[in-house]
Amino acid sequence: MARRLPSLNALRAFESVARHRSFARAAEELHVTPAAVSQLVKQLEAYFGIALFLRGKTLVLNESAQQAFPLITSAFDQLERAAEQLSKDRNNGTLIVSTPPVFAQRWLIPRLNDFQAHHPDIELRLLATRRIVNFMLEDVDVAIRFGAGHYSGLFSERLMQETIIPVASPALAADIHHPAELVGCTLLYDDAYEWDPTFPDWESWLLSLKVAIAQPLRVHRFSEVNLAIQAAMSGLGVALAWRSLVFDELRSGKLVHLFDAVLPTNRAYYLVTPEHRREVGKIIVFRNWLQRQAVLQIKSNDDEPAPPLTY
Repeated sequence: MARRLPSLNALRAFESVARHRSFARAAEELHVTPAAVSQLVKQLEAYFGIALFLRGKTLVLNESAQQAFPLITSAFDQLERAAEQLSKDRNNGTLIVSTPPVFAQRWLIPRLNDFQAHHPDIELRLLATRRIVNFMLEDVDVAIRFGAGHYSGLFSERLMQETIIPVASPALAADIHHPAELVGCTLLYDDAYEWDPTFPDWESWLLSLKVAIAQPLRVHRFSEVNLAIQAAMSGLGVALAWRSLVFDELRSGKLVHLFDAVLPTNRAYYLVTPEHRREVGKIIVFRNWLQRQAVLQIKSNDDEPAPPLTY
């Protein structure tokens, strides 16, 4: 007779809530809403016919739940190790990497020839997506994430700290000598940055340099980072950009960094992977290669970590 077990998703939700003593933190770890976690726990309580938590100012497990909690945690650890063992042969030479699309296009892909030359035995599969992948539910080895570095339950390693700089084509840059002159220029802005409070609009950036704005700014807006950067290279105007995303254009001379002005941020690119997978051979190889590429870029950044200029 087949064993009748409760939902694994419900058990996972219970284990996470019990470990964190918080529905909100469990939801963050599982990449779902707190309401979804609560619903799963209620399903488990209905299955067993008991209240698993005593709800008050803090969550407290009842006696049965306290006894079951370490067993469930151990069971999930064993399931993860079993899944890892079963996947070794299938994905032994394939590394699946999740990355933001713009980072893949502008930074990672131009460097992959070097990775392939040094590690021809590893096949890379890139999953370019803006969403945060769930390592427990998706077939992904590592992810490159952009943010402040807080990734609960995962191993994370910083690759590159990010700064914001103004850039323009060489022809346009030759006629601009002071930030105050930008008030009369066409300014380029990517609306995709609006989600990030660390990325300023043009007015805020100019005011940070003590530039008086006596007339409305002429701003062209774009829905994608690549469009704004391409417009800057075409001489349409001056763009604010994350430095790493225009590094190759600066090095080739297609873009010029104006005034050596730099705005530091608390944002960086991080490599993340489940803690139990950080020592997998192909992941170590990719981590080390990424770190070397990041160091090469940092050494080439003449203005890093220079403070913003004041005029």
